[in-house]
Amino acid sequence: MREILYLEVPTPDIATVRNWLQTDFEPGNAEKVLTSEGFRLQIPTETTTAGVAISENLPAELSVFVWSVQRTTYLKVFRWAEQPFPNEGQILQRLTKEIRNRFPHHYPEPPAIDLSQQSIFAALAPYYPLTVKYFQKMPNGEYDLTRAYWWEQRWREGVRNPQQPRQVVFSSQGDTGLGTRDWGKGNPNTQSLIPNPQYDIIYIGGALGAIHAALMAKLGYKVLLVERMSFGRMNREWNISRDEIQSLVNLGLLTPAELETIIAREYKDGFNKFFDANNPSKLRSPVLHTPTVLNLGLDSEKWLQMCGQKLQAAGGEIWDETEFIRADIDISQVALKVKHLPSQVEKQVSGRLLIDAMGTASPIAWQLNGGRAFDSVCPTVGAAIESGFEPQVWDSQYGDVLYSHGDISRGRQLIWELFPGADDELTIYLFHYHEVNAKNPGSLLEMYEDFFTILPEYRRCDMDKLVWKKPTFGYIPGHFSVGSNDRTVAFDRLIAIGDAASLQSPLVFTGFGSLVRNLERLTTLLDIALKHDLLSFRHLNQIRAYQSNVSVTWLFSKGMMVPTGKFLPPQRINSMLNTFFGLLADEPQEVADNFIKDRCDWLTFNRLALKAATKNPALLLWIWELAGPRDLGRWLGSYFNFGRHALISSLLSPWFPRFLNRVGFWLEPRNPGLWLWLLAINYAIATGKPRSRSQVVKANPEAIIPKSEVRISH
Repeated sequence: MREILYLEVPTPDIATVRNWLQTDFEPGNAEKVLTSEGFRLQIPTETTTAGVAISENLPAELSVFVWSVQRTTYLKVFRWAEQPFPNEGQILQRLTKEIRNRFPHHYPEPPAIDLSQQSIFAALAPYYPLTVKYFQKMPNGEYDLTRAYWWEQRWREGVRNPQQPRQVVFSSQGDTGLGTRDWGKGNPNTQSLIPNPQYDIIYIGGALGAIHAALMAKLGYKVLLVERMSFGRMNREWNISRDEIQSLVNLGLLTPAELETIIAREYKDGFNKFFDANNPSKLRSPVLHTPTVLNLGLDSEKWLQMCGQKLQAAGGEIWDETEFIRADIDISQVALKVKHLPSQVEKQVSGRLLIDAMGTASPIAWQLNGGRAFDSVCPTVGAAIESGFEPQVWDSQYGDVLYSHGDISRGRQLIWELFPGADDELTIYLFHYHEVNAKNPGSLLEMYEDFFTILPEYRRCDMDKLVWKKPTFGYIPGHFSVGSNDRTVAFDRLIAIGDAASLQSPLVFTGFGSLVRNLERLTTLLDIALKHDLLSFRHLNQIRAYQSNVSVTWLFSKGMMVPTGKFLPPQRINSMLNTFFGLLADEPQEVADNFIKDRCDWLTFNRLALKAATKNPALLLWIWELAGPRDLGRWLGSYFNFGRHALISSLLSPWFPRFLNRVGFWLEPRNPGLWLWLLAINYAIATGKPRSRSQVVKANPEAIIPKSEVRISH
């Protein structure tokens, strides 16, 4: 028996697919015999089989059947005999063409709703019944489902109007170095209303913004934090490793004792495994153990509250439930118009510098980049679950870093993450890598319906026994950078950080990981810029978390995206992932640790790429099909920039830092602009250096375990 066809049918309605196969599909001259899940094709008794050698033990027939998993229908065709069935190729072509025409890709839209007439639950129940059912069981579920709906609508609006982003930043100076873009005129009344800046820094966005705001307030700056929601509420949990979170201690934001109080769980090992039942044997891979990746689960809300307290203790202010409306920039200040949502009262406030930390939906980020805010996105949903899993389902000493339990599902390769929290708590995410596309922007609500439907497939559980703590959701952006200046993160008196800057790992990290890893870099450079009033676009655009080794790895995330409207072999993306993660599983642990934490050097990257191409020569063709000539051309630019950066780094690293230590004390006061530029270069060559095994073990001594130790069965 031999498999001769495997298709994904992008619909959860298996009954309709099965009925179409059994009643509407015409296979030609073959005789169709119905089965419970499809049909069998036999050679008609009146048809001669002369010239076709049929095994005495195997019937001359094809078996066509469907099954459902991940709210998706799949179809396979098996041939019983060794020899091809008569007209086999034509039958398979006809079946593929007709099933594609009958069941094309469909990208549902959330309904337009009026919450003045009905609740969010009543409005969405006909479309997303399981989502409504389980949000109703969550504390503040109605509020959070409204947020998810609002976020999706705002994301869709931004994606579908990429050439005409909503203008929220206005400059009285006209164009100031961002090309020919028309920035409009500032508010003529702003200067008379607010003659002097009231704050040194104003942050918009209270998640990642709170971390950085607290640190800058501790340096003595007068800081205001503006947050649209209630401050301290998070729709995502944060995980990171101990060696990375140490930067918060090194910078004085946390004491070692305070750090321990915000760690909800430190797990023993993290697993990376991708579904390989439909992969050839050479493309199946063992579990990749990453015990020092994302192995600290933080109590994110406690951590944010602590940042808020530190910010206020240092003289900063927090305006929560306050929405950003617009910013007017002139030569001496940036003036903001904001609205306090409970009272609907508008306010104006000014500062020397505005920091955009609003995340993926930031209208400032869209305007800064002329609509090209992001090249890719990970629509991500999930939940923090307090309890309810049976003891044998999961050991809370372990996590899933990246895991798939099926092939391409309705045009997406779904990937799970699972991180233990305090006590019996687990935080589980479901996401997929996705191109930014106006026809198919990516849906949080559709993903949530998937999440609540297929969670029992991923983790054996009774959904009605689970105790839900809160939902976690968002759009995590990605930007395919060719060089350090490929993306605009600044304007005069304005700079973006975190997800709004879209400068983070294409694999597993959000803007949180990028911010923490680059916190010293961003803080030091911003401190210099503020001290010397270097707040023009020319200076601020140098302050970024760009890494050349990250920019070159975006091809991996590109290889995990199914282009909108295109059908791929269902097992294709899992085959690609197993190819590369299988190589990492065979490498020393520090290689995988460095790669996933954005510390991969040029030599290691090239060695692994050559090994992957040797192991799976089809990989190059697959990447070409997924990326296309335009993006491959852009990637080659990234690759050559990576090589150039590696060469410059090798030439400068031995002496450049010592040189700066010698000249800094007299150069900074004499030429602060040059000093800022030199420091930015130094951080660029120092960030993302690989770590040796001894450094990995030193940072996480309890997490290092032999590969042969425990493996959880999925």
